[in-house]
Amino acid sequence: MRKWRHGRNPNFSDSHGFPAQLLLAALVECPMCSAEVAVTPFFLKMEADSVPNPADGSAIDFALMERIAAGDHQAFRELVERHQNAVIGTVAKMLGNASESEDIAQQVFLRIWRNATRYRPDAKFTTYLYTITRNLVFNETRRKSRKKEISSDEREENSNQLIEASPDRQPDSQLLQAELQQAVDDAIAALPETQRMAVVLRRYEQLSYEEIAVVLDLSVSAIKSLLFRARTTLRESLSGYLEQ
Repeated sequence: MRKWRHGRNPNFSDSHGFPAQLLLAALVECPMCSAEVAVTPFFLKMEADSVPNPADGSAIDFALMERIAAGDHQAFRELVERHQNAVIGTVAKMLGNASESEDIAQQVFLRIWRNATRYRPDAKFTTYLYTITRNLVFNETRRKSRKKEISSDEREENSNQLIEASPDRQPDSQLLQAELQQAVDDAIAALPETQRMAVVLRRYEQLSYEEIAVVLDLSVSAIKSLLFRARTTLRESLSGYLEQ
């Protein structure tokens, strides 16, 4: 497996370039407030009516998978380069650990290589990709839960170190931004894993409800319900920031 290139920061703070305040608004947007939603920019909405996809790369992915099934190493490298950032980012957002995300991502692509001859293009390749990612992420979170490798005290200590690293070199606005970003990260990380995965796939990876339903093996209505509950929880967790 090739060494990963970090095309973007896999942590929540990347958020496709959105400031933390915009991300906060997007995550807790209320779908029932139709007048407000009507004038809300698309990047503030976690649940747009449709996810724009002007350059569907499914045909390219299908062609690459055909070549990979025939043992084409170059095709495999091209497929990894196309999707590695998305996979690493999704895993990092789920596990909260950048180094672990690279290990899990390598396992994802190794599974794709080993099972290429059995792959059938019944849906978008990314749906297949995120289904494998989901399985490995859920396995890892359950393994860590059983072993209790990371205590809540350790998480809090690490979080404090991140925020307090260099206060003398950061303007007040940057400190506030870091504090808000940490609050958003913590709120998302505290969601149940299925809700968290639905939020990550919808908000960060721009998957449609139908695609998320396939990845999580649930109905579309169940996905909408998951996202609604997640939004409600995030609104409650971040209420102090929303009131500011």
